[in-house]
Amino acid sequence: MLSTYRITFVSFLLAIVSSVLMVSHVSAKSFPEFTELVEVASPAVVNITAIRNNSNSVQTMPDQQQVPEIFRRFFGNPGQNAPRPSRGSGFLISADGYILTNNHVVEEADQILVALSDRREREAVLVGADPLSDLALLKIDEDDLPSIKIGSSDQLKVGEWVMAIGSPFGFELSVTAGIVSAKGRSLPDESGNYVPYIQTDVAINPGNSGGPLLNLDGEVVGINSQIFTRSGGFMGLSFAIPIDVAMEVADQLKATGHVSRGWLGVLIQRVDRDLAESFGLDRASGALVTDVLPDSPAKAGGLLPGDIILEFNGRKIDLSSDLPHVVGRTPAETVVDVRVMRAGKPTTLKIEIGLLPDQPQRILAGIGKGLSQNRLGIEVETLTDEQAERFNIDEGVLVTRLGDGPASTAGLQRGDVITTLDGDAISSVDQFEKLVQALPADKAIPIRVVRNERPEFLVIKVPAAE
Repeated sequence: MLSTYRITFVSFLLAIVSSVLMVSHVSAKSFPEFTELVEVASPAVVNITAIRNNSNSVQTMPDQQQVPEIFRRFFGNPGQNAPRPSRGSGFLISADGYILTNNHVVEEADQILVALSDRREREAVLVGADPLSDLALLKIDEDDLPSIKIGSSDQLKVGEWVMAIGSPFGFELSVTAGIVSAKGRSLPDESGNYVPYIQTDVAINPGNSGGPLLNLDGEVVGINSQIFTRSGGFMGLSFAIPIDVAMEVADQLKATGHVSRGWLGVLIQRVDRDLAESFGLDRASGALVTDVLPDSPAKAGGLLPGDIILEFNGRKIDLSSDLPHVVGRTPAETVVDVRVMRAGKPTTLKIEIGLLPDQPQRILAGIGKGLSQNRLGIEVETLTDEQAERFNIDEGVLVTRLGDGPASTAGLQRGDVITTLDGDAISSVDQFEKLVQALPADKAIPIRVVRNERPEFLVIKVPAAE
């Protein structure tokens, strides 16, 4: 009997040892080895110093007061009138000296110096820059340089191991690693949101900007660009520009010195659960059109405020932030199918994509201006034959913009069709504007609108001029 207990006890111990060894083996396999990747990729990583002679130029280096005393000697203490250098990273994409980095690293620089991994230093020429994607292409006069292997960010998976190489706080060729936390991120402060960022937990700090993000095959899959922080240092959220986007930009900068993007010309918002239910969707998805810009491809193609874009050129739009990414990568003059939900019914429009203006922010800044000139704070346009047929009406004007004013107070909405004003049938925009100018002040006026194919009356009152 004792012998049986001993055998059982020994078997139990062997089982524990076997389990421990198995867990150790699995754990060892779970953590990748980065040494070989560093040896292969680091020769193609460069350190970039941008010198700005203007003391009012933007700096990307941390403020001296934010740097611990032990580190300040690495940055020096330039006087106010001395050239103001900033440092970042970059990497060679070809053996003949083309380098990718962030635009904010070299923006407004009077001189750009590139330090190679073998300590050679060369002055770089700015081939072109693209502020919307925060990318810049540099060129140094050298041949037979080590270049980095280009991968595919589209093939990157959430949870995949990645590694960054750069010069945080001026410490050259520093290596950090982590995993991909998310893909297709849009940052709230980004104008236009033309970059579907890769989010990682890789430690990125000032000076890492422009350096490569690599997968375990040693391929660059992104360009480290931004961090989300409240302290100025790494806080666990880092964002990289996908290499597929970066190479498209680099090819255009190399060929023409600037970047051309597709343009639709709409303002959009996120579709939440309540909006989805109100618009007849079975789930929250798509991009809700809140405004259509004048003289835009969207306007010419028949998009209306209140449309929910569900699919663009064969690609489903799950999040509103998906739309700028796919539109921007669509060549101008391409005719695409845009599937929308309109008044509870799906419909498909054919729209010819335009060329994004050089300064799209000026167009956006102009939205809503001039509405105060109208006594109702409203802007309208003539109904097309298609719209008249859809609303089952013969005449009227479509509300395309709505500012602060009597119309908004009365409850009018973008997409409403005004058919009568104070008993007069509306036949054109000019007639409507004349009727509005003739409205008496401080008197309740009935206005008939058609909304979601249903007519209703609202009461509008124009205040007396002060």
